[in-house]
Order: sequence, then structure tokens, then C-alpha cells
Amino acid sequence: MPIISLKGVTHYYNSGTPNATKALDNINIDIAEGELVGIIGHTGSGKSTLVQHLNGILRPDEGSVIVDGTDIWSNKKATREARFKVGLCFQYPEYQLFEETAYKDIAFGPQNMRLSEDEINNRVMKAAEYVGLKRELLEKSPFDLSGGEKRRVAIAGVIAMEPKVLILDEPTAGLDPRGRDKILKMISDYRTSTGSTVLLVSHSMEDVAKLATKVLVMNNSRVEMYGTVDEVYKNGERLTEIGLNIPQVSKIFQLLKDKGIDLGNAYTVDKAVEILSRKQ
Repeated sequence: MPIISLKGVTHYYNSGTPNATKALDNINIDIAEGELVGIIGHTGSGKSTLVQHLNGILRPDEGSVIVDGTDIWSNKKATREARFKVGLCFQYPEYQLFEETAYKDIAFGPQNMRLSEDEINNRVMKAAEYVGLKRELLEKSPFDLSGGEKRRVAIAGVIAMEPKVLILDEPTAGLDPRGRDKILKMISDYRTSTGSTVLLVSHSMEDVAKLATKVLVMNNSRVEMYGTVDEVYKNGERLTEIGLNIPQVSKIFQLLKDKGIDLGNAYTVDKAVEILSRKQ
């Protein structure tokens, strides 16, 4: 059974008004437990609207959102449970930090789950370890931390609720290359150690290629493609047509192929190095 199923999900902004706009159009997808799904698409394609349906922030005008076998809108209890089963970390989540200390910010979600103080403490410490936050930083004001540290506090606050599904909307936006690499490694390590399902919304097709087991391409509020990295990225021409830039290294390998040098497909620099090393 998929951990998430969307069946005919359609959503309008300004529904029922002359300015109604279809933001999602008949979305039908299944996401298996333990997958790391990269979600890509041009600005306005429906990526963020889609993920906000998965834990009940937005309600579909048509169709069903099923999490762990239950329609999340079937009753109030199911809706509440979905918000803990599916943890969503928004783009620039550090702007949502508000507590006096990093510890209290991370503890906010578990407290809303009405857990014991011991369990809350255990979850905060475990989440801080997952994201690589040193213990001495937990008693600092989150506003005294670096940009990357703030980002990790915000992500830890979602992880501390121990969701079955972790959604990260552009988690590396605005970070320098070192900060970005740390966040990507944290995401990979978290999924490996917990077996959780992870959805990664990203503009970076190379980042998605590094991490994802499946790729979902959104275009004009609809699902354009959904499959493995190879199944999706081999359609480079179509991806370019809908406003996505395939990784530079993929373009180089395609140019070589056009000149009669077929080295296969490479979507990351590491993969390219591996292929070229075998050719020596």
C-alpha cells in the first residue's frame, strides 16, 4: 500500500469567484513508503500547492488525499493525524522561528502532540543530532545562529515530530555551496537511518539527481512525468521545453553523443567522473 495516494486531486485558488485559477488539475500519483521523491517544475507549476495538500494545509476542491491508507479529510481526527504523519518544512523555514531558544523551537511540534517532557527532550536531542546541531547551540536564541544553523533548527523542529513523511520545500534556497551540501547530506542520512519517505521540492535538477529514487515533474498544474531519475532525465528536450534546465554535465554528455561519442547518461558530476574513469 502506498504511503501517499492522490486520486483526481484538483484545486482552485479563489474558488467560486470570477478570478478562480486552477492550481492543480486532476493529480493522480502513488508514493511508496521509503521513497525519496524529487519534485521539480518551473515557477508556478504547482509544486508547493501540491505538497500543501499532503498534510491538510490546503483542501482539494475535487479528489482525495490518502495518507497511510486514510483519506485525510474523512473526519477531523484523520486531518489532525495527517499533520503529524506528514511533516512539511517550508521554503526559508528560518523565517518561522519564534521561540527564545533553538531547543524550544524544536520542541514546539512535540509539545503540540501532548507528549511527556522526557519524550519531548528525547525527540529534541535526536532531531538535533540528525541535522548536525551541537548541543551548546540549543540554548542559544535561533536569531543568533548562522543561516545554515537556523535552517537546521527549523528542519529539526519538523523531524522531532517523527513524521512518516518529511517534505522539504527548497531546503537549500539561499545557502552557500557548503551550507547546501550539508543540508543535502543531512537529508540523505536521515532517510537512510530512519527509512522515512522524503519529498524534496527543488529547482536544482542536479541535487534531485543525487538524492532521488523517483522524480515528479509538474507543469501547468498537472503531472508532466513521474518515474526514476533515468526515466525522467532522458527526456532532456521536453524538460527544456517546459522551462527546466537539465544539469550542465548532462548537456556535455549529450553534445558528445551528438558527435558520435556515446558515453551513456550522467546527471551529476560524480556520475560523470565514474563513467569517465571506467573509460580509461
